[in-house]
Amino acid sequence: MERIFIIGYMGSGKTTIGKRLAKSLSLAFIDLDAYIEKKYRKSVPDLFAEKGEEEFRKIESRSLREVAAFEDVVISTGGGTPCFFDNMEVMNRAGLTIYLEAHPEDLAAHLLAAKTVRPLITGKTKEELIPFITEHLSRRESHYRKAQVIYPIDRMITKDEIHLTVRGIEQQLKGGNRHDS
Repeated sequence: MERIFIIGYMGSGKTTIGKRLAKSLSLAFIDLDAYIEKKYRKSVPDLFAEKGEEEFRKIESRSLREVAAFEDVVISTGGGTPCFFDNMEVMNRAGLTIYLEAHPEDLAAHLLAAKTVRPLITGKTKEELIPFITEHLSRRESHYRKAQVIYPIDRMITKDEIHLTVRGIEQQLKGGNRHDS
């Protein structure tokens, strides 16, 4: 039985890396946001707008506990998931946590290039985005650093770079090179 949680800031590549890692390890893949959207029949931005962040985080935490009971799965979480309630502890007890660590400049580039709607950055210009990410990331970093594996990522634009990242994570997992908080 294996359970791997991919955590990190929005735009760090959690879903992309999670899907590839799951395929490579012959595990199922679950994107927590997609799981929530299917369960509630609404998009995360719509849930956020209708219910507010506090209620959304409760929904997210309940959903995390549900998927944390699944077996042989890689789960990519939302960027804020590890930062609320005892979600980080739940993930660390249930399986292996991997933090995809990225620099604010790289995150901004990924987010500006993405077509996904991100409620926390809607309406921000490029000039506003890097300082926002830097400040927001500094508040979340202590939660992310509770991960059992911290994997620094730089660029993940090409398929080759994504492939190398997945291979690097696999090597780190095989080598037992894990971070202990």
